Parts: sequence; structure tokens; C-alpha cells
Amino acid sequence: MTELYEQQPFDPGPFVDNPSQRCPCLLLLDVSASMTGGPIEELNAGLVLFKDELSADPLASKRVQVGVVTFGPVETVTDFVDARHWDAPVLTPKGNTPMGAAIEHGLQMLESQKAVYKSNGIPHYRPWVFLITDGGPTDAWENAARTVHEGEAKNKFKFFAVGVGQANLDVLKQISVSDPIALKGLRFRDLFAWLSSSLGAVSASNPGDEVKLENPAGPKGWGSIA
Repeated sequence: MTELYEQQPFDPGPFVDNPSQRCPCLLLLDVSASMTGGPIEELNAGLVLFKDELSADPLASKRVQVGVVTFGPVETVTDFVDARHWDAPVLTPKGNTPMGAAIEHGLQMLESQKAVYKSNGIPHYRPWVFLITDGGPTDAWENAARTVHEGEAKNKFKFFAVGVGQANLDVLKQISVSDPIALKGLRFRDLFAWLSSSLGAVSASNPGDEVKLENPAGPKGWGSIA
């Protein structure tokens, strides 16, 4: 079920040229040293495809906003911006896996963006948070897990966890409310094709509409339930 939050009186500002409702998507991407080689190359290729497919959808390009946080160390690569103005970053592997700090940082960034929407009278759908990792956290992650569970319970966002290769799925199961999805091989491009298509469907829906999404863990999907 998609949800559109209450609209406030519109105040001309950064959204004056595009007062459409927004569908924010936060990408939390593991770029630790273990992603070197094929994994980071395929992740970068997936991000380019994500950009191209969102840009090709006239409605999604205006309504979907993308924010990118990487961890290894934690960095805000892209603050939230409309998909049509977003450029896919070229990521390089480095560092360890401070997943807990990345989740907390990203969710704070999301709350700040929701406040921007509110102050500008921009309604928004329930945000999507997409975590992709090939390892396990090298920092404390328990508070991040609590924040995810509390946020999901209050419908603040929908959290997805994707494990790549040797990802610690046991920890991901404790962080995410829904079952983590194990990526089949390095099918990042299939993942981002699904994500762009799903966000496009959500951004084109009406408040209260039931949006049927293709099962990413189905027979033809890019992942499997961990």
C-alpha cells in the first residue's frame, strides 16, 4: 500500500518549478575493500542503468528523489535530488564496513529531507531505504537496528536489505523487518532495473492505491530470500 503524507500549504522555494509529490529513495551502499573488482564494477554499472531508466520515465524523473550514502567510511555521496538531475556516481572500494553508522546517518538524512518537503508544502510517499552490502558490520549496529524497526512500525519508511556474496545475512535479518534478499551472483543491473520499475509504479500511483510489485525473489527474480 502506498501512502501519501498530508500536504501543507505550498510555499514557493526550491520546489517552485516542480511541486509534484516526491518518492524519496535512499541508497545505503557498501564500498568496503571487499567490493574490489567485479562487485564494485557491477554496482557502478547498475547505478548507471538506474539513472537511465528513471530518466526515461517522464513522471518518475520528476517525482523520484535519490540520495546516496556509502560506507567504508560513511560518506554522503548525493543528497536527495530529483532523478532527472541525479548523476550516477562512480564508486571506488575502500575501508571497512561501518554499517550501523551508515544506517543511522542515512535515516537522519531522510528525516531532514522530509522536513524540507513539509516546509515547502510537498507531499511525499513512504520513502524507500535500500541497503546493499557484501559483508558484516564492523561497528555497533544494534541501535541502527532498533531505529529501523521503530521507523518501520511508524510507517516512516520501507527498509530493504540486500546481501551480496558472503554478506552476514544473520545480522541483516536482525536489522531488517522484512527478510533480506540474497543477490544472485552479481546481478546488480537486474536489481536496479527492478528498483527503477518499482519506483516508477509507486510514483505513478494515487494515494491509497495498492501497487503490485514483481517479486524480486521469484523464479525470474534477481535474488532469493535469505
